[in-house]
Amino acid sequence: MKRYHVTTFGCQMNAHDSERIKGLLESLGLGEALSREEADVIVFNTCTVREKPDQRFAAHLAQAAALKKADPERVIAVGGCYAEAQRERIFELYPYVDVAFGPGSIPHLADWVGAGGIGVPRGRFAEWRHFAGNLPTRRERLFQAWVQISMGCNSVCSYCIVPSVRGREQSRRPGEIVAEVAGLAADGVREVTLLGQNVNSWGRDLIPGLRTEFGELLRAVDAVAGIERIRFTSPHPKDFREPVIAAMAECGAVCEHTHLPLQSGSSRVLKRMRRTYGRERYLALVERLRAAIPDLALTTDLIVGFPGETEDDFRKTVEVVEEVRYDGAFTFVFSPRQGTEAATMPDQVPDEVKRERIERLIDVVQRIARERNDERIGRVEEVLVEGPSRTERALLRGRTRRNTTVNFRGRAAAGELVAVRIEGATSTTLRGTESALAAA
Repeated sequence: MKRYHVTTFGCQMNAHDSERIKGLLESLGLGEALSREEADVIVFNTCTVREKPDQRFAAHLAQAAALKKADPERVIAVGGCYAEAQRERIFELYPYVDVAFGPGSIPHLADWVGAGGIGVPRGRFAEWRHFAGNLPTRRERLFQAWVQISMGCNSVCSYCIVPSVRGREQSRRPGEIVAEVAGLAADGVREVTLLGQNVNSWGRDLIPGLRTEFGELLRAVDAVAGIERIRFTSPHPKDFREPVIAAMAECGAVCEHTHLPLQSGSSRVLKRMRRTYGRERYLALVERLRAAIPDLALTTDLIVGFPGETEDDFRKTVEVVEEVRYDGAFTFVFSPRQGTEAATMPDQVPDEVKRERIERLIDVVQRIARERNDERIGRVEEVLVEGPSRTERALLRGRTRRNTTVNFRGRAAAGELVAVRIEGATSTTLRGTESALAAA
C-alpha cells in the first residue's frame, strides 16, 4: 500500500482542509504514514497570513527535499494559501515540488494520485476553486467536526492576504450545510464548528429567501437532532448583527463563546487597517453581546506594531484589553505580506519596538485570562471529553462550552459530556474533578 503524510500550518480552516485531503487520499487507496520518511506522498497544507508559517514551512520542505533526493519517486505536493500566493513560481523556488494546489482545489489531488499507484505530471498547479464539502473526511475525533459554510472574503483589510489567496466570498447553500450536519450527527458527532473567513456575512451572495442570514443558519443547525454544541469562527465585528446575537442567546446548542477579532484598540490604527469599525463601535458590540449572553467568553486577535502605530495607539489597545477582559487572545507582531497595502505603508515600526510592545501586551492578556479563569473555581462545568491530558496521562482533557480546556480526574470516555467541579486555574486551562468522583 502506498502511504501519505500531511503537515498542516495555520488556521482551523486549514486543519479542516487537511481532513479533506486525508479523506480523499484514503479513498484512493493510500494509508497514512506516521512520518514523512515512511510516506510515498508528502503533502504540505500551508499558511501565508504571517511570516512565521512561511519560515516553518521552508524548514519542513527542506527535509522533504532530502527525502526526495534519496527516493526520486516520492511525491511532494504543496497546497494551501502559500501555494495559491506563489502559484507557478513555487516550482521555480522549489524545483523538487511535483504539484501545487490552492485552498479551493483539493479535489484536483484525485487527478494526480490514483488507486493502486501514483501518477503525477510534474509542475502542475490546480486552477479552479470548489467547495470540498462533498469529499470524504478523515476526522481526528469522531464526535467533533468542522463544517465549512463559506470560502473567501470580501473585506479589504490593508494587512491581509486572505482575499487574494482564497478569493471572493462564496457561501454554501443552506440545504447542503444542514444536510452535512445531519449526516455528521447520524455518524455520532456531538459538536460542530461552522467555518468561514467571515462567518457572519454568510449567505449574502445567495438567492434571497433561502435562509441567507447567519442567525437563521445557526437556528437551522441548532434544530438538527443529536448536535449538542455549535461553535463558529471567525466573525467580523462589522457584520455581527442583532439576529446573530439573538440566535446565540436562544439556541440551546450554540456555545457561550465567540472569537471577536479586535486587532487594535486605536480607532486611528483601525482606520488604517481598513477594519470599518472603530473602538467605540467595537465596545458597544461587546456590551450588547454580554447583555444578551451573560456568561459569554470572549477571545480575540491583536496585532502589535502596525505601520504608524504610536505608543499612544498601543496604550489604547491595552486599555481595551483591560476594559473587555478577554478570556484569551492570539497576539501577533505585524508581519508585512507582499501585495498588501500595509506592506508599503510609511512609518513601519522597528522590530525592537514591536518585540517590546508584544511582551507587555502578552503580560496583560495572560494576567486577565488567569483572573477570568480563577472566577470559575468552585463551579461545576459541562465538559466534552476529548481524551487523555497532554501533560498528565493520569488525567482527562476536555473543553467547556466557553471553550476553555479542562484537565481533570475522571472515568469518562472520549466523546462523553460530563460535569466537572473546577478546583484550579492557569491563564489557559482549568483543573478539576469529575463531579461524581468529587462527591464520593
